[in-house]
Amino acid sequence: MSDAGAAAPVPGLPGTGVVDRPALTAMLEARSVALVGASPRPGSLGERMVSEVTKSPAQPEVYLVNPRHGRVSGRPCHASLADLPGPVDLVLMAVPDAAVEEQLALAARRGDRSAVLFGSAHELAGQRPDARPGPPLTLRGRLAATARAAGMAVCGAGCMGFVNVPYGLRAVGYVEPDPLPRGPVALITHSGSVFSALLRTRRGLGFTIAVSSGQELVTTAAQYAEYALGLPETRVLALVLEAIREPGRLRAVLAAARQRGIPVVMLTAGRSAGGRALVSAHSGALAAADGGWEALAAAYGVHRVGDLAEMADTLELFALQDRGTSRPANLTPSSHTRPLDRTVRTGIATVHDSGLERAHVADVADELGVPFAAISAKTTARLAALLDPGLEPANPLDVWGTGTRAQEQLSGSLAALADDPAVRAVALAVDLVHEFDGDDSYPAAVAETARQTSKPVVVLSNVPAAIDPDTAAGLRAGGIPVLEGTRSGLLALQHLLDHGSPGPGFPGQGDALGPTSPAAVPHVVPNRARQERWTRVITAGEAHGARLGKLLRDYGIAVAATRPAGSQAGALAAAGDIGYPVVLKTDEPGIAHKSDVGGVVQDVRDPDALRAAYQDLAERLGRRVLVCETIPAGPELSLGLARDHELGPLLVVGAGGVLVELLADRAVALPPVSPGQAHQMLGTLRVARLLAGVRGQPGADLDAVAAAITGLSELATELGDVLEALDINPLICGPDRAVAVDALAVPRQPAP
Repeated sequence: MSDAGAAAPVPGLPGTGVVDRPALTAMLEARSVALVGASPRPGSLGERMVSEVTKSPAQPEVYLVNPRHGRVSGRPCHASLADLPGPVDLVLMAVPDAAVEEQLALAARRGDRSAVLFGSAHELAGQRPDARPGPPLTLRGRLAATARAAGMAVCGAGCMGFVNVPYGLRAVGYVEPDPLPRGPVALITHSGSVFSALLRTRRGLGFTIAVSSGQELVTTAAQYAEYALGLPETRVLALVLEAIREPGRLRAVLAAARQRGIPVVMLTAGRSAGGRALVSAHSGALAAADGGWEALAAAYGVHRVGDLAEMADTLELFALQDRGTSRPANLTPSSHTRPLDRTVRTGIATVHDSGLERAHVADVADELGVPFAAISAKTTARLAALLDPGLEPANPLDVWGTGTRAQEQLSGSLAALADDPAVRAVALAVDLVHEFDGDDSYPAAVAETARQTSKPVVVLSNVPAAIDPDTAAGLRAGGIPVLEGTRSGLLALQHLLDHGSPGPGFPGQGDALGPTSPAAVPHVVPNRARQERWTRVITAGEAHGARLGKLLRDYGIAVAATRPAGSQAGALAAAGDIGYPVVLKTDEPGIAHKSDVGGVVQDVRDPDALRAAYQDLAERLGRRVLVCETIPAGPELSLGLARDHELGPLLVVGAGGVLVELLADRAVALPPVSPGQAHQMLGTLRVARLLAGVRGQPGADLDAVAAAITGLSELATELGDVLEALDINPLICGPDRAVAVDALAVPRQPAP
């Protein structure tokens, strides 16, 4: 088929050539569709599928297939795909799992370009054995192999299909709105329930494509997202994901979206397949929950949401702020750059009709870290002239006094706040209830303000169940978002503030450049000789003790002076070289965490104390020890690498010492990281206050700590393929240096 009308390739993305784009385009812009399992039975998947596809405004050529029926819905029905006059762009399969393999194989032999598999493709007892060489494949594996061999794109299995709204294709087997809501959001979700919920919501959302991708046996979320970015109408990307597939492609898509200023809103569910480094390494334990997702979001400025309510509010806010322009209004980096000197606190402004709700919103915003703008004296004077006596002209603002001039006061207050340079978004924070007396002061005031400013203007409602649907619909039709909850709405506003802000996605921090800028992300040229030398050491299992210290020093990480010894005399000689007091540690192989077995003796001050300590360790654990320099006490961090099965090595920075897993205080990033990004990671930690110095204690040398982080990042880029995990714990952060005191390396095991 011709690819006229196909989405334009996205510059810088892989796979946008002739290899796989035609199959994906043939699926999403199908001109001919075969419906296998078409049925006249009311309410059946086959009946709904026929009804939905034939509603497609694109009017593709439709072929019905079912050997049990001669006609369905007044259309002729073929007994088999083999009876069709030629290959089709898309085959929708409303067939049982027992029949799907045969039908997909037939479609592949015919040269059909793509398929939607609604069923779960569950392996059934008695299914024919796989004839391919090698280990037997499951049904899902066989379906994927068949489709890949034929170059087919496949949506599913276990999906609800997809819609392409600008093109006009409804490839679904479930009844969805007609017409479909059209707008700037591209939705790719592993969940069919989320697919339907967002298509059917009353919210101010419209879509370019919406895909229920299911199990992604062949075609992945990254490929759909790549296609979506090629559509000029796509200005918001929504991802609801349970797993990371095609990580390289996904990272390229996220980088392209950020470069073009397109917000990406992502909800993840369950534990990613990554972040499962061996639990013998603290870094693996810290990253295990969702470290891969966290690092991915931080690297590309992805707006990660915690639940579907936050997602809906955030998507509506981004979608309606578009207002028909080529990108969300006021969201370019230049208009939303946060001043690095912080002399003016920028943020949101809210106007309320209740003193209690004003205080409540302020409390929740403080809990969430959503900043209110510090308004100017000029703005304060404008507000004071509008308010009834006794009301405080401040942000957040309570305007309700006598209520006799409600619309005038609301409009004037919203306009005054919107005009303030520190205010980046203004919200009328009221309960948008049905007014039984017909008063429309609230929607009229917010609509008037929206016409007068290019800044985002929203309604922030506190009780979703009390929102008047007709009033909300009217506001949304005028491009004004109605955020349906205090917490979710404030979080959505925070995402709006963050979007376009500099820095790699660590809130409240920021270099002048984002992570997609060549000046922000270091270009690491591997030192091949060093890489090969240490690869041999690690794969041989020899990266421990003093040798591991040499490895860290080779990457610019300061390490406490250490000498190995295998006898009491050797330990005494080592202590003499280093100088008392020293620390004595067991160096017996197989002991990952020395403190857990009483294998560390601190503050050994003289030879007699060393002799006693050595004899104790030798009798309990073995004769091999390390004699180490004593580093003055200071704040302790843990630095580490944990291998994510999809994304590769993750860089983990957290609280150190005995607090490492107790606090679970950590930041995770994808290497390489710049010094600026390292500082930003430190700023997100709860122990950051300790690093700054408290109760008269000197602060840590943050540049030295950042240098240790970037050194470990460089190590990750060179040796990440041969390490399952690496820990530095603790890194003692003093006022003039940061020193690694103990370390553990876990080599990657060969694949079975």
